[in-house]
Amino acid sequence: MQRYFIYLSYDGTAYHGWQIQPNGVSIQECLNRALNTILNEGISVTGAGRTDTGVHARLMVAHFDTENEINCERFADKLNRVLPPDIAINKIEKVRNDAHARFSAISRTYKYYISTSKYPFGRNYQWNLRFAPNIELMNKAAELLLECTDFTSFCKLHSDNKTNICHISVAHWEQLDDNRLVFTIQADRFLRNMVRAIVGTLVDVGRNKISIEDFRRIIFEKDRCKAGSSAPAEGLFLYNIAYDEDIKEAETKAGTSNKKAE
Repeated sequence: MQRYFIYLSYDGTAYHGWQIQPNGVSIQECLNRALNTILNEGISVTGAGRTDTGVHARLMVAHFDTENEINCERFADKLNRVLPPDIAINKIEKVRNDAHARFSAISRTYKYYISTSKYPFGRNYQWNLRFAPNIELMNKAAELLLECTDFTSFCKLHSDNKTNICHISVAHWEQLDDNRLVFTIQADRFLRNMVRAIVGTLVDVGRNKISIEDFRRIIFEKDRCKAGSSAPAEGLFLYNIAYDEDIKEAETKAGTSNKKAE
């Protein structure tokens, strides 16, 4: 049995999130079906995390085990031919059998996009606001996230997390052009609905609905009911997932080293 990592991108508009659901089509379900169409093994992939209904991924990572020896490049092409057009396989990589798409990840990065002007072609990929929030105030509030580790205030109620502790290393807003903003946040892990709850509350700061000190109190009160509403799903992208180099299968690393030496 050999383990492989799949690096994929998807437009989440038509899907009920990453994880298999009883009442809607998910990304995981589509990927399982495509793998089993080709390999005929009853494979079920494990993802690096979960994205909610309507959330997109520039990069999601999943792993699967197979008894077949596959050519990674050719197999990626086969999968792309079977999968629907809004799911794309970027690459497949042979990894160590103890490498895990979720637990081996050392960081995850999300980006959230906002537009302050109505643009019909971007409605599935950004939050259209009718006002321009104060980006300077939102960045001052976002700096407070780097000082905290307990994010209960931004976690979906009644979630089954063993802990609400996360370590955020990046959290900032950037003006892309006159009408578009992007929020970038990176951490070792994220809670369910956490990024959207943070964005919604930061926008409350940016519209002067709450102060920076209010934002600080919201964090430390550890009460989801005190935070703002969650930002809409369509503006959120899982942007990157980082792993240590040593997840790669030993022969692959050796082959890469030999190739470079030549």
